[in-house]
Amino acid sequence: MSDQPTLPVTFRPSRTRAVLLSAGAVLFLVISAIALLLELGPGERLSFVLTGALCFWVPAQLARVRVVADDSGVTVVNIASRRRLEWAEILQVNLRQGDPWVFLDLSDGTSLPALGIQPGIDKQQAIAHARALRSLVDARSVHGPDPDQG
Repeated sequence: MSDQPTLPVTFRPSRTRAVLLSAGAVLFLVISAIALLLELGPGERLSFVLTGALCFWVPAQLARVRVVADDSGVTVVNIASRRRLEWAEILQVNLRQGDPWVFLDLSDGTSLPALGIQPGIDKQQAIAHARALRSLVDARSVHGPDPDQG
């Protein structure tokens, strides 16, 4: 299919990521600047800087989400977890209207959220990424695009 990306490919919410990392950096800089401008002792300044670092770390963790597809399968990196899937484990890629991100229906009967494809700030990018991943799953899965047809 012509809409299949070349592997390996990484899907991530680039605009959301840029906003999160920028906001985290601004928070860190503002809190650190306040620590330098106020008349504080070294321990208090350090606590401000560490608080600023924490204020950067949280959005950085939110920004690390991604879905990486390669020849052997898909790696889903969410906020606090990472899961490696073989192509055959993925039955379907779903991004329905109102969904906060893509859900992968798996062969074990569960559904795995894939936060790396989310329509939050850039809906068109999320739709394109979901279609590309769906195309890859359909082409590489032993289940085929739809076993009920034909």
